[in-house]
Amino acid sequence: SLIRQRFSALLCSVLFIVASFVGTCTRYLALLPIASMLNNLVRSAASVAAKCSASATATSSKVAATVASNRSIGGIATISSAGRVSAMSASTSTTSRSNALRRSFHASSYQAATVPITFVDPVGTEHEVQAEVGKHLLDVAHDNNIELEGACGGELACATCHLIFEKRIFDTLPEKLDEEDDMLDLAYELTDTSRLGCQITVREDFAGMKVTIPDDGF
Repeated sequence: SLIRQRFSALLCSVLFIVASFVGTCTRYLALLPIASMLNNLVRSAASVAAKCSASATATSSKVAATVASNRSIGGIATISSAGRVSAMSASTSTTSRSNALRRSFHASSYQAATVPITFVDPVGTEHEVQAEVGKHLLDVAHDNNIELEGACGGELACATCHLIFEKRIFDTLPEKLDEEDDMLDLAYELTDTSRLGCQITVREDFAGMKVTIPDDGF
């Protein structure tokens, strides 16, 4: 009777262990599909994450390349612009220097030498002026508001710019043209030292000379 009781207890224990093992196996087998699904989901998520990472890396590389290209283009444009500005500045500077030299040249060219001469009008009043070397005496008189008519404008067609020179100066003057001689024949108060002011140009040795304007030229 005692042996039977112990055997029954042992059998119950074995049955309990077997039942527990079967129950555990059953639960494990029931969870296998879920575990497989979870595993698939994890793998899919990992694959998507890898693709996203690769795409992000490619996009980042493209953006970096674009930025570098833009910087390079910007640098080239800046250099080109700086070059143009530098070239324009150099051109402007050269032009300014050229203009300054040209103005200086013209200024020096037009600073002609002058000599003092004196016009004596018919009433004996003396008018000392600075006469530009190379100019006709008729123009010198007009430049200084001296009343010497010159009706023909220096075209050798009248005798209204008749002047009487000092003998020392008269002897150094160039020979008269026939046309000037003809016009002088029409002048009043003609003298041996008469000439037409439109035909005589100022020379440096005229400095200090006096030339008289007769009544017919006043």
